[in-house]
Amino acid sequence: MLRRAFALIVCAALASCTLKDEWAGPPPDVAAPPADAIRTESGLASKVLRVGLGSMHPTPRSTVVVMYSGWTTDGQLFDTWSRHGGPQAMPLDQVIPGWTEGVQLMVKGEKRRFWVPGHLAYDGMPGRPQGTLVFDIELVDIR
Repeated sequence: MLRRAFALIVCAALASCTLKDEWAGPPPDVAAPPADAIRTESGLASKVLRVGLGSMHPTPRSTVVVMYSGWTTDGQLFDTWSRHGGPQAMPLDQVIPGWTEGVQLMVKGEKRRFWVPGHLAYDGMPGRPQGTLVFDIELVDIR
């Protein structure tokens, strides 16, 4: 309850973030990135859903506070910040390579959709979703 209240306060401060419950369903383009998605050399694809504030980007050693949801390409939600009680602080050097690379492209307040190929996600890790994964990530803060 308190974490949800914190999330609402953070969103009010940003004046533009979105608090969506996990049952809202997968994005319509979850199966594959659209033609206008930005692609990096590693194969990571992304699309800006909401422009952020400022010009500071996280570094690989930054801890970021994010709200996120993750889906498999068949539309199955496998993780979301709301299951953890509120926005999550995550050191970028301790997440999957697709997140480390992708979140560094963002600025505070930005929301992006990422299509993370398996080699930048959990491929080969038992008990984790395999193949390309889709994440909506909202960068709340950079520490």
